[in-house]
Amino acid sequence: MLKAMLLAERAESERLRQIIKELQRHRFGRRAESLPEEQLQLALEEAEQVESAGQAESEEKTPAEGKARVAKRRANRGALPAHLPRIETVVDVASTVCPCCSGTLHRIGEDVAERLDIVPAQFRVLVVRRPKYACRSCEDVVVQAAAPARLIEGGVPTEATVAQVLVCKYADHLPLYRQAQIYARQGINLDRSTLADWVGRAAFLLRPVHERLLDKLKASSKLFADETTAPVLDPGRGRTKTGQLWAYARDDRPWGGSDPPGVAYVYAPDRKAERPIAHLAGFHGVLQVDGYSGYKVLAARGEVQLAFCWSHVRRPFYELAQSGPAPIASEALARIAALYRIEGEIRGRSAEERRVARQERSRPLVEALEPWLREKLSLISQKTKLAEAIRYALVRWAGLCLFLEDGRVEIDSNAVERAIRPLTLNRKNALFAGSDDGAAHWATVASLIETCKLIGVEPHAYLADVISRIVNGHPQSRLDDLLPWAYPALTDLKAVA
Repeated sequence: MLKAMLLAERAESERLRQIIKELQRHRFGRRAESLPEEQLQLALEEAEQVESAGQAESEEKTPAEGKARVAKRRANRGALPAHLPRIETVVDVASTVCPCCSGTLHRIGEDVAERLDIVPAQFRVLVVRRPKYACRSCEDVVVQAAAPARLIEGGVPTEATVAQVLVCKYADHLPLYRQAQIYARQGINLDRSTLADWVGRAAFLLRPVHERLLDKLKASSKLFADETTAPVLDPGRGRTKTGQLWAYARDDRPWGGSDPPGVAYVYAPDRKAERPIAHLAGFHGVLQVDGYSGYKVLAARGEVQLAFCWSHVRRPFYELAQSGPAPIASEALARIAALYRIEGEIRGRSAEERRVARQERSRPLVEALEPWLREKLSLISQKTKLAEAIRYALVRWAGLCLFLEDGRVEIDSNAVERAIRPLTLNRKNALFAGSDDGAAHWATVASLIETCKLIGVEPHAYLADVISRIVNGHPQSRLDDLLPWAYPALTDLKAVA
């Protein structure tokens, strides 16, 4: 019995070690070498469930151990958010008569325990009555208050209901047919096409806010750019075509910039260079990108300065080193790792402090790396993957060195790659967009939701309020009031009735 327990513990320990290794790869590795985050989360969930079940069994056999864990749990759990409504229950003694002398007990204090309770999604019906009035003397006079404006004229949803559908679809990655199934379990029969109508109308309404968000981002002095595929149904051919969702992101937090982070997605039916040129019209500054050649046209015009990504330089060297003995690739990885160690130490400092540190510590490493790469390139076959990896870096060397001169520039474009990840999750669950317009709706709503998430604004409350304000005639001249940055962060939210 003891031997079996030891073997089980050893197996579980090895499993946890493997999970830690994968987490390290996910955290410190590049996208091509890391497991999807959701797979790591599933593995951790199972490991934690097994651990909790074992603790419960142990506590049942040893009550003292259970009491110790309860005390530790109470000390570490923290306070529940203040904006949540409290429903109090008083658990009092049956009698205030002293069991010793039969005198009257007096209150000396109380213990208060808070637990988190969840009420399943609750549907309710808002009834609006508009009385009609007529004059007894004038037969043709009928007076009635105007009906309140609504997003779906003649439809049943409130703006908050539509916001919930949007958040479930674009933030929680629940396709509309699954949402319809969830609503049906509570007796609300809503056809998928009805939900699609709501989403389409909301996305159309939110287009000016999305355009204003992109305009505000383009007014920045530095942006990240990236793109990912967006499969779109092509009815004429009976299959899907490959569109593109472009992401333009700002995140100045690593150097303490004053502009809040944000991201705007734009859909295009192809990956031609003219797409980012059109999207970024009016932008002048540093554009941090991967190796896509389409951005070079912008740089050639003198409109932007390209900063390239060391993460993309590192990736092919890693793949070569993983496939077998590769001394040149392994040394390249070690040299790049030294740059990343410095970046980790200076993250969060001011732009000038980062620039000075990079000049003193990173520049010598980068200046030594270039001749080393050129030397190795001259010694190997030019048709190998290693030669391709070296040429990829050398061709982009000026853009790779830009981070040394400007403390606002990151060493890589991982910020925008993180912004792309929610789109890939939605793509995985929804499989494809139904049309080019549907993909454009996706870009519009996802831009607002992901910007909310970046700055800690609750997306449902935000969308419900923005939709309601636009429906009620919010002026186009004050679109800045409807951007996520104008709303309070989650910690400042008050209870919503």
